[in-house]
Amino acid sequence: MLNRSQADWIHLDIMDGVFVPNISFGMPVIKRVRQLSEKPLDVHLMIVQPERYIHTFREMGADLLTVHWEASTHLHRTISQIKEEDMLAGVALNPHTPVAGLEDIINDVNLVLIMSVNPGFGGQKFIERSLHKISELREMIKRNKSEALIEVDGGVCRDNIAAIVKAGADAVVAGNAVFKSEDPEAAIQSLKQV
Repeated sequence: MLNRSQADWIHLDIMDGVFVPNISFGMPVIKRVRQLSEKPLDVHLMIVQPERYIHTFREMGADLLTVHWEASTHLHRTISQIKEEDMLAGVALNPHTPVAGLEDIINDVNLVLIMSVNPGFGGQKFIERSLHKISELREMIKRNKSEALIEVDGGVCRDNIAAIVKAGADAVVAGNAVFKSEDPEAAIQSLKQV
């Protein structure tokens, strides 16, 4: 269904039970999804010390690897390592983390993921303050002539996607809005039409 759909990427959340209070899946699942998917894999690491696994996630088939600013002691080095593995590099920010801290690396990343819920669990309500963060980040990208994309993850649905895009988002992650609908493929199409 996802291969047929209008989805641009498949977003996979990797959780370790330490950085976030939940555990998802790991390398074997990503490897299998890579074998089945015709779409790029957008892998979001919600784990401590993500730098330990950069090479392994590339081997499993990740095309874009996003790490959390809050989990990366040496963020610039981690972003460089991701790019050295021929993946696109992303950095994610939790809802409480200000975008201002990205000024020094905004030209080094391919994507910034704004978490619009507290990471770790699906089905949460979109945090409205995220719209301000998206706009602020869009201004930073313009000011620095960066080519970084803005991705938004958490509580995205048909009711708020227009405001998210208007604020400056280039891509959204829609979990429950797609997979809890009666027709996931139509739900993706509906979101893409906004």
